[in-house]
Amino acid sequence: MAFKLGFWSDKEYHLDRMDLRGLTAAYFQYYAIAAYIVVALAAGAFALWGVLSGDARLLPVLLAMLATFFIYPVVWYLLHRNILHSKWMWKSPLTAGTWKRIHYDHHSDPNNLKVLFGALYTTLPTVALASMPVGYLLAGWVGAMAALATGVAQTCIYEYFHCIQHLGYAPKWAWVREIKRFHMSHHFHNENGNYGITNLWWDKVLGTFYDGAAARPRSATVFNLGYDEEVAKSYPYVARMTPNWPYNTNPIHRRREEAAKAEASAGAHG
Repeated sequence: MAFKLGFWSDKEYHLDRMDLRGLTAAYFQYYAIAAYIVVALAAGAFALWGVLSGDARLLPVLLAMLATFFIYPVVWYLLHRNILHSKWMWKSPLTAGTWKRIHYDHHSDPNNLKVLFGALYTTLPTVALASMPVGYLLAGWVGAMAALATGVAQTCIYEYFHCIQHLGYAPKWAWVREIKRFHMSHHFHNENGNYGITNLWWDKVLGTFYDGAAARPRSATVFNLGYDEEVAKSYPYVARMTPNWPYNTNPIHRRREEAAKAEASAGAHG
C-alpha cells in the first residue's frame, strides 16, 4: 500500500474545485509548508534568545527584520521575471528538471495544487540567500536568524495567498480580489507581466504591470512559456520528463479533450 501523508496522497487536487476550508487543510499538511514553519520558529527562537541573552541589541535585530520585509518582494519579482520566465533553464539537462518542476508545470496546469507550491530544495536556500546576509550585516548571526525567520514567514504568507488566487471563487476582501485578477491575467492571458503575487508595486515601477486583458494582446505562450514541440527538437529535456508529450498545454482545452475521450470510451464499452 502506498504511503500517504494527511491530505496529500496520489490523488490530484485542483484549486478551482476546492473551497477555502479544503485549501487551508491541504496547505498546513503540505511537507514544504510544515518545513517552513519549523524553520521560521527555530530561527525566530534563536534570534529571541540572542536578544534576551545580550548577544545582540533589539533595534538592529528589528531593522534586520524590517529590511527583509522590504527586500523580499523585489527579490521574488526579479526571480519570477528573470529566472522562472527565462528561456535558458530548459536548455540544459542540469536545470531543465528544476524549471519544469517549479514553473513550467504550474503554467501548464495553473490550478493543480501539487505543482503550485515552490520546491523546498529551491525555495529555502533562495530565502536564506536573500535575507541572511542583510541580517548579518545589521546584527550579526542573531540578525541573520531574525531575517531568515522573517523571510520564511513571508514565504508562507506568499504561498497561501498564491493558492487563494487560484481558488474558484471571488474573495470577499477587495485587495485579494484585485491581486487575484492580476495573477489570473498572468496565467490565462499574458505571462509577460504582473509577476508580483501579493505585491504589484515592482511591476508598476519596472513597467510590467498591466490592468487586465484589454491592456495587452493574448499571448500564444501563456501556458507553455515558449517551450513547444519545435523547441523540444533542440532541447528535449523537459519533453522527456513530461508524460504524454506532446500534449495540449491549454489546461481548459486539455480537460475538454480528456472528458470527450472518456465519454467516447464509455460509449464504446456501453
